[in-house]
Amino acid sequence: MNSADSFLETLAASSLPPLRGGRHSGDDFRAEVVTRDLGPLRLAELVTPEGECFRDARSARDADSELWQIELVTQGRVRAEQSGSTAVLGPADLVLIDPVRPVRFASTATRHVTMLVPRRLLRLGSDDAARLAGVRIRGDQGPGALVSSLARNVVRSLDGFRADEADRSAAAVIELIAVALSAQLGHSRRPADDETLRNRIFGFIEARLSDRDLTPAKVAAAHHMSVRRLHKLFEGQPLTVAALIRRQRLERCRVDLAGTDRTVAAVAAGWGFTDPAHFSRLFKATYGYNAAALMSSNRAQIINAPAGRSAEDGD
Repeated sequence: MNSADSFLETLAASSLPPLRGGRHSGDDFRAEVVTRDLGPLRLAELVTPEGECFRDARSARDADSELWQIELVTQGRVRAEQSGSTAVLGPADLVLIDPVRPVRFASTATRHVTMLVPRRLLRLGSDDAARLAGVRIRGDQGPGALVSSLARNVVRSLDGFRADEADRSAAAVIELIAVALSAQLGHSRRPADDETLRNRIFGFIEARLSDRDLTPAKVAAAHHMSVRRLHKLFEGQPLTVAALIRRQRLERCRVDLAGTDRTVAAVAAGWGFTDPAHFSRLFKATYGYNAAALMSSNRAQIINAPAGRSAEDGD
């Protein structure tokens, strides 16, 4: 791209949070954008010239409120200003940006990586997000160095992933980001209240549903608590932790079965159900109809759909 306007249009078309043009040095504008997806993560590698750009409240889109933006500098220097904080970033450094709040960037000629993380998976509390937005996270030590090292290479290494592999890999990246953010907050952060902790566990479970070894014990260990404490945390909730994992997996299966040519057993296995007969009983008990019937109904709609129109999924 050889103009600032075309570059900013490309950003918006790539589902990246929009920016507005500011100052750019020189007449020879050169920029590149490469975007890739890893499960629920969207990653973009950007090459930008020296200059400035910004986002104001009018630029925010509804979809941006569902994301957190992590910026990693790989070459050059960037100054990011948000929520009264200023992060001056060198190679390997990171910063958390809230896509729906005003932000201003100024940089040298730079190469950097943008990671868009669904908020439902990262589960940052509003107080923690306010403390972290616009604050430099060092990428040369501690958890930040792990995130930095991984993100520098992952955007160019995303070929050949199956869907379940992409989901599990994305979960690992998100977990590292969460650890780096937690480390930045330091030991002064208040213990999470029960609701915040449950929300964090919901996100942890949702990001790892394809992991066949996902159990309450594994969830408890990941959150540095006993299984007894985990069960107590979910007392009075509609579902126990085990039932929550099972229900979420069944829902993923239901969605996949409504739009796939794979067998019921293959879809079930992809979400951790290794016994087809057990899965079929669970599915019917939960939804009131057989999984195979859902696939048959979907295929019939595709076959009978009028030419030129897409069949609608249905139960």
